[in-house]
Amino acid sequence: MNEPDPDVQLIGRVGRGEPAAARLLVAAKLPRMLGLATRVLQNTADAEEVAQEAFIRIWRHAGAWQPGRARFDTWLHTVVLNLCRDRLRRRREMTGDAVPDVADQAADAEAVLIETERGRAVADAIAALPERQREAILLIHYQDLSGQDAASALDISVEALESLLARGRRALRAKLAQMQETDV
Repeated sequence: MNEPDPDVQLIGRVGRGEPAAARLLVAAKLPRMLGLATRVLQNTADAEEVAQEAFIRIWRHAGAWQPGRARFDTWLHTVVLNLCRDRLRRRREMTGDAVPDVADQAADAEAVLIETERGRAVADAIAALPERQREAILLIHYQDLSGQDAASALDISVEALESLLARGRRALRAKLAQMQETDV
């Protein structure tokens, strides 16, 4: 059977309006949610806004949280992904064009110091994947969700998730090999 959700008590405390519980929740979940949103959106400012909106939704709905329907972490990943999708859709509507698949190379100074060349190549290759493949790869490999939790977050079966992962990994290998050939 499923393991107990470690966040149930903390969400209950947040739902009762305990400020210390809210601070604990943000400290525990914000880095991963911000990382996911940044990887999906390829824009730090947009990712920060998405993470902020996700936590606002937590505070508004924590009192009504029903343990057992889904793990809190799975629900939170779903909320962040949906907010990212909405933001990407709005970007496309505003520009009239598809969002570029490659991140802006003019990153801030801190990101330039932190990110390695290989990391950029992988990030670019992931950004070039179709949306669902990209989300599956990010949830499994960057967010460390289980297959079942990632499938739940994407609202698909575990088998469909495995198919997305297989296609995404093949596409990544091909893209990275192509990048290496052009660099030589």
